[in-house]
Amino acid sequence: MNTNDIRISLPASKSMSNRWLMINHLTGSHFRIGKLSTSGDTKLLRQLLTQLETRSSDVFYCYNAGSVARFMMPLLAITSGNFILTGDDRLCQRPMSPLIDALRQMGLRVECTEQEGFLPLRIQGGVPNKRTVSVNPLLSSQFVSALLLVAPRMPEGISLTMTQRPTSRPYIEMTCDALRQAEVEVRRSSNGRTYYVQPFSGKPKPAAITIERDWSSASYFYTMALLRPNLRIRLLGLQLDSCQGDCATDRFFKMLGVQSTEVRSPYRSAGRSVTIQGGGERAKTVLFSCIDCPDLVPTFAVAAAVSGLRTVLKGVSNIALKESDRREAITTELRRMGVTVNATDEELHILPSKIKPDGMVRTYGDHRIAMAFAPLRLLFPDLQIENPDVVDKSFPEFWEEFDKVLAAK
Repeated sequence: MNTNDIRISLPASKSMSNRWLMINHLTGSHFRIGKLSTSGDTKLLRQLLTQLETRSSDVFYCYNAGSVARFMMPLLAITSGNFILTGDDRLCQRPMSPLIDALRQMGLRVECTEQEGFLPLRIQGGVPNKRTVSVNPLLSSQFVSALLLVAPRMPEGISLTMTQRPTSRPYIEMTCDALRQAEVEVRRSSNGRTYYVQPFSGKPKPAAITIERDWSSASYFYTMALLRPNLRIRLLGLQLDSCQGDCATDRFFKMLGVQSTEVRSPYRSAGRSVTIQGGGERAKTVLFSCIDCPDLVPTFAVAAAVSGLRTVLKGVSNIALKESDRREAITTELRRMGVTVNATDEELHILPSKIKPDGMVRTYGDHRIAMAFAPLRLLFPDLQIENPDVVDKSFPEFWEEFDKVLAAK
């Protein structure tokens, strides 16, 4: 290993952590989970699962955590009791109708107490009377994952058909892989549209589960490698052959001249890492589909803006429905910096421009907006990030790790 490498400690994958927390709850804490995510979302899910186990309250408040709300909804719907599922104002503006409709198809009782298709919900838990269900996954693949995760606790399992091509399909497959590790039978139809999950046949054999490092969090350091091509940045614990959809980071940044090299330590305890360095050969223009990795759109948009390459990001239709309206946030902040951005429902076009920040990046209460724009401080040290603590939602240690790059020569 080059002793001048900057060593970055990434958090564990929030997506994998939350799936295994759900599986562990449903199997009676049968798995030993190592290196859980320290993100606010994972801590919240653990808290709500404990609340459900102890029945300390029937009100489940999810703040602005969309994934937590989607995972808790079907779990509460198949658990005996009466519950309220709600969150902050932004979460209650995010559409949930595909998942609500799917639960109702199975005879489960879910009532929208204010606006149809949105939280807050009143849920009367019970037993589904139908195993066949259809769901539209266009807005979020988590609608599918949430149902698949609880399916082993349904008397007949589930036969789930997707009515549209899903966004973030790799994260549905991540869910299926985790269930299979828990000894659940999961099959997919030959056309890829229908998933079949069988009920638990017995207690799974205890196993130790180690959570991968998080590719979403790694993406911000790729932008830093782009901006500081003289540095070698080592992302500890990361692996290129990941099941995480956001490993698409490697493919996108390769077009911007950032090369990735996986390193396997001879010492078993050290595991894998990925070293990245900018300054390589670049594409003339960039065309990239983000349909399987929508959380990376803010990162890619900022990197494209500073690279000076004409870039088209496709498959961005659902980013307006995240923790913030990310399409609006990205275009507004880049335009304030002098970048020409043309946005449609499906695409972002970023044209070569001279970028000139005006002193403050507004983050719209969104962790990914804050971290996507943070690398610009390598070029503009006086740039301020509004509400920097918002990163706690997914990467509480982000600023500590970012400072390692900021301080490097």
